[in-house]
Amino acid sequence: MKRYKNAQEAFEHTYKRVNKKGQPFNNTRALFEEGFIIEDPLDNEINTKWRKWPIDYAKAEWEWYLSGDPSIYKLGEIYGKIPEIWKRMADKNGNVNSNYGYQWKRENQLEKIVEKLKENNTTRQATISIYDAKEISKYNNDTPCTYSIQFTVVNDKLNMSVYMRSNDVWFGFCNDQYCFSMLQKLVSEMCNIKIGEYYHHAHNMHLYGGFFDRDSL
Repeated sequence: MKRYKNAQEAFEHTYKRVNKKGQPFNNTRALFEEGFIIEDPLDNEINTKWRKWPIDYAKAEWEWYLSGDPSIYKLGEIYGKIPEIWKRMADKNGNVNSNYGYQWKRENQLEKIVEKLKENNTTRQATISIYDAKEISKYNNDTPCTYSIQFTVVNDKLNMSVYMRSNDVWFGFCNDQYCFSMLQKLVSEMCNIKIGEYYHHAHNMHLYGGFFDRDSL
């Protein structure tokens, strides 16, 4: 299992791996069953010069998730504008499935896994479900990229595992890792447990055509 110190190291190495070794797949370069560990989840800012990642947007997206509101108009209130990608993904009412905060608040999933961790810190059931094929009829415009998020206490530290069906390295990973690591921090505080490691696994880790060879710019 590849280990990285922080999000920036994970991004740079994964980008280069996918860019150089990814196979052509549906207008992308893709690697399958790509996984790694981030040792310090809270070192979650990506300052790679050729990426120019906007931390202000990631923070706005996290605040949107915390609201639990699936409306892209809520994101617009927080960020000051609505990114085009969310406009394309929204239904006629302006709602999306991929606000992960909306997903973990459904059926009180977040509260339930915190209860399980407090009751039994060796539980294997502290899992939040996001993508659900039983709801596939709702995914006409927007299919969540994440299957699930699982929390496990190992050596008195809270580890988190994120399982994704599909993950774009350039946009998806950079923004997702920030929000997921902030979720790990939130759960650790709710449970009064120190943060451990962050395991990230994608069935399909890819780059879209317009983002090849950016590391040489």
